[in-house]
Amino acid sequence: MRAALALVAALVWAAPLTAQTATVTARGETVPVGTANDDAADDPAIWRDARRPERSLIVATDKKAGLYVYGLDGQVKGFTAAGRVNNVALIDMGRSGVIVAASDRNDETRALIRLYRLDVRTGALVPLGVVEGGAGEAYGICLWRQGRALNVYSVLKHGAIHHIRVTLAGGPVGTVVRTMQLATQAEGCVVDPRSARLYVGEEDRGVWSFDARSTGKPEGQLVAPVDGTQLVADVEGLAIMPRGRRGGWLVVSSQGDNAFALFRLPDHRPAGRFRVAAGKFGSVEETDGIEVHPGSFGKDYPGGLFVAQDGHNEPAAQNFKLVAWSDILRAVQARSKEAGQ
Repeated sequence: MRAALALVAALVWAAPLTAQTATVTARGETVPVGTANDDAADDPAIWRDARRPERSLIVATDKKAGLYVYGLDGQVKGFTAAGRVNNVALIDMGRSGVIVAASDRNDETRALIRLYRLDVRTGALVPLGVVEGGAGEAYGICLWRQGRALNVYSVLKHGAIHHIRVTLAGGPVGTVVRTMQLATQAEGCVVDPRSARLYVGEEDRGVWSFDARSTGKPEGQLVAPVDGTQLVADVEGLAIMPRGRRGGWLVVSSQGDNAFALFRLPDHRPAGRFRVAAGKFGSVEETDGIEVHPGSFGKDYPGGLFVAQDGHNEPAAQNFKLVAWSDILRAVQARSKEAGQ
């Protein structure tokens, strides 16, 4: 495993990247969402049980109906009706518990952030309340804990990104501390807490990096442009797989060609691509949201867990596929050898 990590981290891709897309298969999948015959499943978030990894949980959206909580076996632990919730994120806030935040687009002129506490024993979501997410249609959401402070980043469809500081004691209260803006439609976002960088996907242009701190400048830098090879529009879900103090990978859903692009951290160099093909479970296409988490998740996912929304799961409704991160690393390593790297 360590050898594979080191090799992938050292890759510099020179051959055409479209020829270097590795292939993996899923080791598991969730029960389909309840909304059939529609684009409904959207975004997952992962909570890892450090003591008993096999009891870890996945929270995911049916963007027409509400929030599901799944076990690693893919079975439903709970469902919370919430209407049109688009993206979801979670974070451990210590004494305040595991906080789940979902972007609420029930009113397309008024974004809301729905907040819950995840009961990690039962899988139930305990409603905490809502805070304002900005004027416009709610799309993406991501979280960052700074000490006791909860930072929420509300990404609106028209490209505005509101940085909201949320206090939880006595019921959630949100305060907008700054606003950033992208030129066109945006959605996926993720924060790397090690570097205090906020990554936001602009669907037709690529991935932008911003200073995640409240004192940071509002201007961002395009660090992973849509180029038709490494990254194909639409840019959708973003996730970070950390390695050490600065390294790891930024993972991006390259929806335009049903693939996932890897960018090395901290320098954002392209570091390979992969697809999820049919195996014991179906293939993955038209992916919106993704999530990845380090650490063991039991015997099936010993080196980390990657979860991707599957936009085509016929004849059933859409669902989420579970992939072992170690399988991804091995596949990317093998592809690099074939390409002579």
